[in-house]
Formats: sequence, C-alpha cells, structure tokens
Amino acid sequence: MTKIHPNTSVRSAELPCLPEAFSDVGRSSCDGGSTGSVVLTVWRKSLVLSCSGFTVFDANGDLVFRVDSYGSGRPGELVLMDAAGNPLLTLRRKKLSLSLADTWQIYNGEEAVGPQLAAVKQHVSLRHSKVLAHVSAGGGGGGYVVEGSYGRRSCSLYDERRRPLADVRRKEAVGGVEFGGEVFRLVVHSPADHDARLAMAVVIVLDQMFESRS
Repeated sequence: MTKIHPNTSVRSAELPCLPEAFSDVGRSSCDGGSTGSVVLTVWRKSLVLSCSGFTVFDANGDLVFRVDSYGSGRPGELVLMDAAGNPLLTLRRKKLSLSLADTWQIYNGEEAVGPQLAAVKQHVSLRHSKVLAHVSAGGGGGGYVVEGSYGRRSCSLYDERRRPLADVRRKEAVGGVEFGGEVFRLVVHSPADHDARLAMAVVIVLDQMFESRS
C-alpha cells in the first residue's frame, strides 16, 4: 500500500491509503487523454474516514477537488471544494413539487439564492433513450445533456450544440488490479477551471441519481 500526498495543507493523517497501482495517476499518457483535454482521476471516497464523498487528483497526482458528506442516506446538500477545502460549488436537492423527477440545483460557492444550473434526471418512462439527465443554465442560457451509462462509468456531457464537454470512463487496470467503479477517469475537453468544476458537479449529481450509498 502507498499514500498519495497532495500538495495541499491537508494533514497527511487524513489521507487514505491507496493501492500501489493507483500511483500511475501521474502518468497521463496511460489515461489516453486527447490533446488539450484535462484528465482527472476520481476516487469515490472521502478524505475523511467517517464520510462518504469524492477525492479527485490531476495528472500530476495532486489533489484538485474533494467532497465530504457527513451522515448517511441521501444528503440534501453537497459541496464541491478545492484542495484546501474552500467551497467552489454547492449542490442542493430540490424539494419535491408537482414533478417527481430527481432535481439538483447548483450554486456558486456557498450561495443560497440564484442557482447557476439545475440538473434533472431523465424521466423513467423515457429511459429507453441514451439520456441520463438534462442540465439547464440559470437566466435562460444554454443547457447541457448527459448521455450513456453512469453505472458502467461510460457517459458524456454535451452542450446545446452537441459538442462533447466531458467524458466519464473506466480507469484501466494497472498491474492486474481492477478498479471497478470506485476509481474512474473524468476527461474534460477544456483546460478552463470552470469547465472542470462543471464536469465534476455533474458527476456528483449523477452519483446521487444513479448510485445507492449506505
């Protein structure tokens, strides 16, 4: 076993142990990322042992994002943080209204008003299509759509012009170690920070919509 020590102020005692094969995170050529793409390795596990969440590393093995969810069950709020624990985006589950669709609203930082995006799970009666969820922008701007299978870690985020913005893909086995669905790749087709944040926020929402946690 080995530990990855990101270049952050996070205490090393908080960092979980990772399989030796996970140390290939720094070799982006092994991840098959295309030119201009940002390849992130997503671990479906919190840095805090008593929490669920996500830990996200860049191609250099440095911590980029983290999500820590306290308690059990389906949380009503999740916060995407940077490596130092500063809030970037807050995701809040929308209370049920006339629509029974699983809906999440995404806010800048820790704001409580004026959501930037709203993500809605595709209705079960329409699930014969490839669409998993629709993401609409606040203020009547353009929207996004997610297609594929999150459970198989094979899905893509497209903008309103059908341009691919990000892909979720399985991480290849290294040294005979299978990662399963707990460790996977998030390939963002843009070096812009806000695109990586958007893509990771969508991953968090998909995880709440299509995965069950104890």
